[in-house]
Amino acid sequence: MSSAVVWVPLVGLVIGLTLGALGGGGSILTVPALVYLLGQSVPAATTGSLVIVGVSSLVAAARHRAAGHVRVTAGVTFGALGMVGAYAGTRLSAHVAPHVLLTAFALLIVLVATLMIRRDRAARPTAQPAPPPADVGSGDHDVPSAPPAPSRSAQVARLVLAATGVGLLTGFFGVGGGFAIVPALVLVLGYPMPVAVGTSLLVISLNSASALAIRATVGALADIDWLVIGGFTLMATLGSLLGARVAQRVDPRVLTRAFAGLLLATAAYLLAVNVPTLLAG
Repeated sequence: MSSAVVWVPLVGLVIGLTLGALGGGGSILTVPALVYLLGQSVPAATTGSLVIVGVSSLVAAARHRAAGHVRVTAGVTFGALGMVGAYAGTRLSAHVAPHVLLTAFALLIVLVATLMIRRDRAARPTAQPAPPPADVGSGDHDVPSAPPAPSRSAQVARLVLAATGVGLLTGFFGVGGGFAIVPALVLVLGYPMPVAVGTSLLVISLNSASALAIRATVGALADIDWLVIGGFTLMATLGSLLGARVAQRVDPRVLTRAFAGLLLATAAYLLAVNVPTLLAG
Protein backbone atom coordinates (compact mmCIF):
# COMPACT_ATOMS: atom_id res chain seq x y z
CA MET A 1 0.00 0.00 0.00
CA SER A 2 2.83 2.40 0.84
CA SER A 3 4.28 2.27 -2.67
CA ALA A 4 0.80 2.81 -4.10
CA VAL A 5 0.22 5.87 -1.91
CA VAL A 6 3.29 7.48 -3.47
CA TRP A 7 1.47 7.51 -6.82
CA VAL A 8 -1.71 9.09 -5.48
CA PRO A 9 -0.50 12.73 -5.62
CA LEU A 10 0.71 12.24 -9.20
CA VAL A 11 -2.52 10.57 -10.30
CA GLY A 12 -4.55 13.30 -8.60
CA LEU A 13 -2.56 15.98 -10.41
CA VAL A 14 -3.02 14.24 -13.77
CA ILE A 15 -6.77 13.92 -13.23
CA GLY A 16 -7.11 17.57 -12.24
CA LEU A 17 -4.81 18.74 -15.01
CA THR A 18 -6.88 17.01 -17.66
CA LEU A 19 -10.16 18.24 -16.20
CA GLY A 20 -8.95 21.83 -16.09
CA ALA A 21 -7.40 21.80 -19.55
CA LEU A 22 -9.90 19.71 -21.53
CA GLY A 23 -13.13 20.09 -19.56
CA GLY A 24 -13.35 16.34 -18.93
CA GLY A 25 -11.62 13.01 -19.37
CA GLY A 26 -9.44 13.03 -16.27
CA SER A 27 -12.19 11.84 -13.96
CA ILE A 28 -12.37 8.55 -15.78
CA LEU A 29 -9.05 7.58 -14.17
CA THR A 30 -10.29 8.22 -10.63
CA VAL A 31 -12.20 4.97 -10.10
CA PRO A 32 -9.39 2.68 -11.34
CA ALA A 33 -6.89 4.63 -9.21
CA LEU A 34 -8.98 4.24 -6.07
CA VAL A 35 -9.64 0.54 -6.72
CA TYR A 36 -6.21 -0.66 -7.85
CA LEU A 37 -3.84 1.81 -6.19
CA LEU A 38 -5.64 2.15 -2.86
CA GLY A 39 -7.54 -1.14 -2.72
CA GLN A 40 -10.98 0.41 -2.25
CA SER A 41 -14.17 -1.44 -3.11
CA VAL A 42 -15.89 -0.50 -6.34
CA PRO A 43 -18.94 1.07 -4.59
CA ALA A 44 -16.66 3.13 -2.32
CA ALA A 45 -14.47 4.15 -5.26
CA THR A 46 -17.36 5.29 -7.46
CA THR A 47 -18.79 7.31 -4.56
CA GLY A 48 -15.44 8.83 -3.56
CA SER A 49 -14.78 9.66 -7.21
CA LEU A 50 -17.83 11.92 -7.21
CA VAL A 51 -16.33 13.97 -4.38
CA ILE A 52 -12.95 14.28 -6.09
CA VAL A 53 -14.38 15.10 -9.50
CA GLY A 54 -17.08 17.44 -8.21
CA VAL A 55 -14.82 19.61 -6.07
CA SER A 56 -11.93 19.84 -8.53
CA SER A 57 -14.30 20.62 -11.42
CA LEU A 58 -16.04 23.37 -9.46
CA VAL A 59 -12.73 25.04 -8.59
CA ALA A 60 -11.55 24.83 -12.20
CA ALA A 61 -14.92 26.19 -13.39
CA ALA A 62 -14.42 29.24 -11.17
CA ARG A 63 -11.05 29.83 -12.82
CA HIS A 64 -12.58 29.55 -16.29
CA ARG A 65 -15.45 31.79 -15.20
CA ALA A 66 -12.96 34.52 -14.35
CA ALA A 67 -11.73 34.28 -17.94
CA GLY A 68 -15.30 34.59 -19.27
CA HIS A 69 -15.48 30.99 -20.48
CA VAL A 70 -18.48 29.72 -18.49
CA ARG A 71 -22.15 30.05 -19.53
CA VAL A 72 -23.86 29.64 -16.17
CA THR A 73 -27.46 29.41 -17.41
CA ALA A 74 -26.67 26.74 -19.98
CA GLY A 75 -24.51 24.84 -17.50
CA VAL A 76 -27.20 24.82 -14.80
CA THR A 77 -29.83 23.75 -17.35
CA PHE A 78 -27.63 20.92 -18.61
CA GLY A 79 -26.89 19.82 -15.05
CA ALA A 80 -30.57 19.91 -14.04
CA LEU A 81 -31.54 17.78 -17.02
CA GLY A 82 -28.80 15.32 -16.11
CA MET A 83 -30.22 14.70 -12.61
CA VAL A 84 -32.79 12.25 -13.98
CA GLY A 85 -30.07 10.20 -15.62
CA ALA A 86 -27.88 10.44 -12.52
CA TYR A 87 -30.69 9.06 -10.38
CA ALA A 88 -31.28 6.13 -12.74
CA GLY A 89 -27.55 5.39 -13.08
CA THR A 90 -26.98 5.47 -9.31
CA ARG A 91 -29.83 3.06 -8.64
CA LEU A 92 -28.72 0.75 -11.43
CA SER A 93 -25.08 0.55 -10.31
CA ALA A 94 -26.13 -0.86 -6.93
CA HIS A 95 -27.36 -4.02 -8.67
CA VAL A 96 -24.31 -4.69 -10.86
CA ALA A 97 -21.46 -7.01 -9.85
CA PRO A 98 -18.09 -5.23 -9.45
CA HIS A 99 -16.28 -7.16 -12.21
CA VAL A 100 -19.17 -6.52 -14.60
CA LEU A 101 -19.16 -2.81 -13.79
CA LEU A 102 -15.37 -2.54 -14.24
CA THR A 103 -15.50 -4.42 -17.55
CA ALA A 104 -18.19 -2.04 -18.81
CA PHE A 105 -16.11 0.81 -17.44
CA ALA A 106 -13.09 -0.37 -19.46
CA LEU A 107 -15.19 -0.41 -22.63
CA LEU A 108 -16.37 3.11 -21.83
CA ILE A 109 -12.73 4.19 -21.48
CA VAL A 110 -11.94 2.76 -24.92
CA LEU A 111 -14.88 4.71 -26.35
CA VAL A 112 -13.73 7.90 -24.64
CA ALA A 113 -10.17 7.52 -25.94
CA THR A 114 -11.47 6.86 -29.45
CA LEU A 115 -13.70 9.94 -29.36
CA MET A 116 -10.84 12.09 -28.08
CA ILE A 117 -8.54 10.88 -30.85
CA ARG A 118 -11.21 11.46 -33.50
CA ARG A 119 -11.94 14.94 -32.16
CA ASP A 120 -8.22 15.72 -32.20
CA ARG A 121 -7.87 14.61 -35.82
CA ALA A 122 -10.97 16.53 -36.86
CA ALA A 123 -9.59 19.68 -35.22
CA ARG A 124 -6.33 19.60 -37.19
CA PRO A 125 -6.19 22.33 -39.81
CA THR A 126 -6.34 21.06 -43.33
CA ALA A 127 -5.40 22.85 -46.50
CA GLN A 128 -8.48 24.09 -48.30
CA PRO A 129 -8.45 24.13 -52.12
CA ALA A 130 -8.78 27.55 -53.63
CA PRO A 131 -12.30 28.24 -54.89
CA PRO A 132 -12.73 28.37 -58.67
CA PRO A 133 -12.87 31.86 -60.14
CA ALA A 134 -16.35 33.27 -60.33
CA ASP A 135 -17.90 33.38 -63.78
CA VAL A 136 -19.34 36.86 -63.64
CA GLY A 137 -20.57 36.65 -67.15
CA SER A 138 -22.79 33.65 -66.55
CA GLY A 139 -25.73 33.40 -64.22
CA ASP A 140 -26.81 29.83 -65.00
CA HIS A 141 -24.51 28.00 -62.59
CA ASP A 142 -25.69 26.89 -59.16
CA VAL A 143 -24.10 28.29 -56.05
CA PRO A 144 -23.82 25.62 -53.36
CA SER A 145 -25.79 26.53 -50.30
CA ALA A 146 -24.86 25.85 -46.69
CA PRO A 147 -26.58 22.90 -45.01
CA PRO A 148 -29.70 23.95 -43.14
CA ALA A 149 -29.25 24.52 -39.42
CA PRO A 150 -31.13 22.11 -37.15
CA SER A 151 -34.49 23.35 -35.93
CA ARG A 152 -34.93 24.70 -32.42
CA SER A 153 -36.97 21.65 -31.40
CA ALA A 154 -34.26 19.32 -32.73
CA GLN A 155 -31.61 21.22 -30.77
CA VAL A 156 -33.68 20.97 -27.59
CA ALA A 157 -34.23 17.23 -28.10
CA ARG A 158 -30.53 16.61 -28.64
CA LEU A 159 -29.69 18.68 -25.57
CA VAL A 160 -32.13 16.73 -23.37
CA LEU A 161 -30.82 13.37 -24.63
CA ALA A 162 -27.18 14.40 -24.19
CA ALA A 163 -27.74 15.78 -20.68
CA THR A 164 -29.70 12.71 -19.56
CA GLY A 165 -27.11 10.35 -21.01
CA VAL A 166 -24.25 12.17 -19.30
CA GLY A 167 -26.16 12.08 -15.99
CA LEU A 168 -26.65 8.33 -16.42
CA LEU A 169 -22.90 7.81 -16.86
CA THR A 170 -22.17 10.02 -13.85
CA GLY A 171 -24.49 8.10 -11.58
CA PHE A 172 -23.52 4.64 -12.81
CA PHE A 173 -19.73 4.94 -13.07
CA GLY A 174 -18.93 7.91 -10.83
CA VAL A 175 -17.39 9.88 -13.72
CA GLY A 176 -17.92 13.49 -14.69
CA GLY A 177 -18.89 12.87 -18.30
CA GLY A 178 -17.01 15.86 -19.67
CA PHE A 179 -15.92 13.82 -22.69
CA ALA A 180 -19.58 13.85 -23.75
CA ILE A 181 -20.53 17.28 -22.42
CA VAL A 182 -17.90 19.20 -24.39
CA PRO A 183 -18.94 17.83 -27.82
CA ALA A 184 -22.61 18.34 -26.91
CA LEU A 185 -22.04 22.00 -26.06
CA VAL A 186 -20.05 22.51 -29.27
CA LEU A 187 -22.44 20.66 -31.59
CA VAL A 188 -25.82 21.46 -30.00
CA LEU A 189 -25.27 24.97 -28.67
CA GLY A 190 -22.48 26.03 -31.03
CA TYR A 191 -20.08 27.08 -28.28
CA PRO A 192 -16.40 27.64 -29.10
CA MET A 193 -14.05 25.17 -27.43
CA PRO A 194 -12.84 27.43 -24.55
CA VAL A 195 -16.45 28.17 -23.56
CA ALA A 196 -17.48 24.51 -23.94
CA VAL A 197 -14.58 23.43 -21.70
CA GLY A 198 -15.41 25.99 -18.98
CA THR A 199 -19.16 25.31 -19.05
CA SER A 200 -18.51 21.55 -19.03
CA LEU A 201 -16.71 21.88 -15.70
CA LEU A 202 -19.77 23.54 -14.17
CA VAL A 203 -22.00 20.75 -15.48
CA ILE A 204 -19.63 18.09 -14.13
CA SER A 205 -19.70 19.62 -10.66
CA LEU A 206 -23.51 19.77 -10.69
CA ASN A 207 -23.86 16.19 -11.96
CA SER A 208 -21.39 14.95 -9.36
CA ALA A 209 -23.23 16.76 -6.56
CA SER A 210 -26.61 15.34 -7.59
CA ALA A 211 -25.27 11.77 -7.91
CA LEU A 212 -23.51 12.10 -4.55
CA ALA A 213 -26.72 13.34 -2.90
CA ILE A 214 -28.60 10.36 -4.30
CA ARG A 215 -25.96 7.96 -2.97
CA ALA A 216 -26.17 9.63 0.43
CA THR A 217 -29.83 8.59 0.65
CA VAL A 218 -28.80 4.92 0.56
CA GLY A 219 -25.95 5.28 3.05
CA ALA A 220 -23.11 5.12 0.49
CA LEU A 221 -21.19 7.96 2.16
CA ALA A 222 -20.42 5.67 5.09
CA ASP A 223 -18.04 3.70 2.83
CA ILE A 224 -15.82 6.71 2.05
CA ASP A 225 -12.37 7.01 3.60
CA TRP A 226 -12.53 10.79 3.99
CA LEU A 227 -8.84 11.19 4.79
CA VAL A 228 -7.78 9.50 1.55
CA ILE A 229 -10.50 11.13 -0.54
CA GLY A 230 -9.68 14.52 0.97
CA GLY A 231 -6.00 14.22 0.04
CA PHE A 232 -6.85 13.00 -3.45
CA THR A 233 -9.31 15.85 -3.88
CA LEU A 234 -6.71 18.39 -2.82
CA MET A 235 -4.21 17.16 -5.41
CA ALA A 236 -6.85 16.98 -8.14
CA THR A 237 -7.97 20.51 -7.31
CA LEU A 238 -4.42 21.83 -7.58
CA GLY A 239 -4.11 19.99 -10.90
CA SER A 240 -7.36 21.49 -12.16
CA LEU A 241 -6.11 25.01 -11.44
CA LEU A 242 -2.90 24.20 -13.31
CA GLY A 243 -4.94 22.71 -16.15
CA ALA A 244 -7.02 25.87 -16.44
CA ARG A 245 -3.78 27.81 -16.96
CA VAL A 246 -2.51 25.21 -19.43
CA ALA A 247 -5.73 25.54 -21.44
CA GLN A 248 -4.93 29.20 -22.03
CA ARG A 249 -1.27 28.70 -23.00
CA VAL A 250 -0.75 25.24 -24.50
CA ASP A 251 -2.32 23.54 -27.49
CA PRO A 252 -4.78 21.13 -25.82
CA ARG A 253 -4.33 18.63 -28.67
CA VAL A 254 -0.93 17.71 -27.26
CA LEU A 255 -2.52 16.86 -23.93
CA THR A 256 -5.41 15.09 -25.67
CA ARG A 257 -3.14 12.67 -27.54
CA ALA A 258 -1.06 11.84 -24.47
CA PHE A 259 -4.11 11.35 -22.32
CA ALA A 260 -5.86 9.16 -24.90
CA GLY A 261 -2.85 6.84 -24.80
CA LEU A 262 -3.04 6.69 -21.01
CA LEU A 263 -6.75 5.87 -21.20
CA LEU A 264 -6.15 2.99 -23.59
CA ALA A 265 -3.45 1.57 -21.32
CA THR A 266 -5.83 1.81 -18.34
CA ALA A 267 -8.61 0.08 -20.29
CA ALA A 268 -6.26 -2.74 -21.30
CA TYR A 269 -5.36 -3.32 -17.66
CA LEU A 270 -9.00 -3.30 -16.52
CA LEU A 271 -10.00 -5.78 -19.23
CA ALA A 272 -7.06 -8.09 -18.43
CA VAL A 273 -8.04 -8.17 -14.75
CA ASN A 274 -11.83 -8.38 -15.02
CA VAL A 275 -12.69 -10.24 -18.22
CA PRO A 276 -11.34 -13.63 -16.96
CA THR A 277 -13.57 -13.30 -13.87
CA LEU A 278 -16.49 -12.33 -16.05
CA LEU A 279 -15.98 -15.34 -18.34
CA ALA A 280 -15.47 -17.71 -15.41
CA GLY A 281 -18.72 -16.55 -13.83
